[in-house]
Amino acid sequence: MVSAAKEAMVLLSGGVDSTACVAFYVSQGFSLSALFVDYGQLSSHLENEAAAAVCEHYRIPLQITEISGLRQRSGGYIPGRNAFLLYTALLAFRSDTGIIGIGIHSGTTYQDCSEHFVKEMQSSFDLYTDGRISIGAPLLRWNKLEVWHYSQNAGVPLHLTYSCELGRKQPCGACLSCKDTEALHAR
Repeated sequence: MVSAAKEAMVLLSGGVDSTACVAFYVSQGFSLSALFVDYGQLSSHLENEAAAAVCEHYRIPLQITEISGLRQRSGGYIPGRNAFLLYTALLAFRSDTGIIGIGIHSGTTYQDCSEHFVKEMQSSFDLYTDGRISIGAPLLRWNKLEVWHYSQNAGVPLHLTYSCELGRKQPCGACLSCKDTEALHAR
């Protein structure tokens, strides 16, 4: 969802989807920043490095927030993760109006990668911001292959991204993110 506001912050994990989201907002002429959230995920160090490299490539500022005390998980679906990330971005957003972008896409079974999720989260944002801050999910109706094609066509620096959920050298061959990336590279 693109509004008249030209200020945007993208939740940037350093992976393909969030980097494609950055490219989208850059192409739309937004004044852009990115937020990396370290919530103790196994891959936080390598994700952070990728996010920093992506921000350097696009010449946008990167804000880093560290959350401690959460249970460490081994990847895959994490209940509440995207809601947590969006609320963290709302707390960190430095403007009274604008868009918080998230690189979720269709084609997953995750409940927090759906139009219903975005609509519900937007309703809660509206309680806090009177509609001045929107959730942007420009990839929401695309599947992973469409995100991949967009990324290739838009010149997204895919070589800078990192997507292994287990924090290993990618592709690890075990986690869903690496399996997806291997399949896309094989096309």
